[in-house]
Amino acid sequence: MPQTKPIVSVENVVASASVDQKIDLNDITKKFPDTEYHPEQFPGLVFRLKSPRTATLIFRTGKMVCTGAKSEEMAIKAVNTVVQKLRKGKIKIKKDAVITVQNIVAAINLGGKIHLEKAARTLPRSMYEPEQFPGLIHRMLDPKTVILLFASGKLVCTGAKKESDVYRSVHNLHALLEEKNLMIYDQ
Repeated sequence: MPQTKPIVSVENVVASASVDQKIDLNDITKKFPDTEYHPEQFPGLVFRLKSPRTATLIFRTGKMVCTGAKSEEMAIKAVNTVVQKLRKGKIKIKKDAVITVQNIVAAINLGGKIHLEKAARTLPRSMYEPEQFPGLIHRMLDPKTVILLFASGKLVCTGAKKESDVYRSVHNLHALLEEKNLMIYDQ
């Protein structure tokens, strides 16, 4: 049984969406002057929301990418809010957006230090080159995530498609670290 309970904080949820129609981005810039659109530099328009605090890239194909949300729910709410605002601004959008979470990034504190050298030799699918990068990179197969482990006991989990995958990844890894005596707790 682990001695500590990991503290998990979802930092960013990236979701893609599509309204399945072409969109006139120049029209959006006229009706929403605080959007950012520089087609000579990047083909997407940036639509920022204060609440939930996110940035949604909108492309003329009707595809969107929302970043900055702190939960799956917030990412979905953000995309729907953008579509709603566009409609209110007389931008014709026929269908509701079809939204898919692409990636969830979370920061985790295990509440104890990790013996990285030993972990590098023990954990399968791991890479540790301290001269290049101070963290150990561990590729988990189920759920399919990548976890960065630091000697401080802090982790970064990326690649999850559902929040439950983050918790499952952390739980599995923490249990494995405990089982292999790779955790160091200050008494």
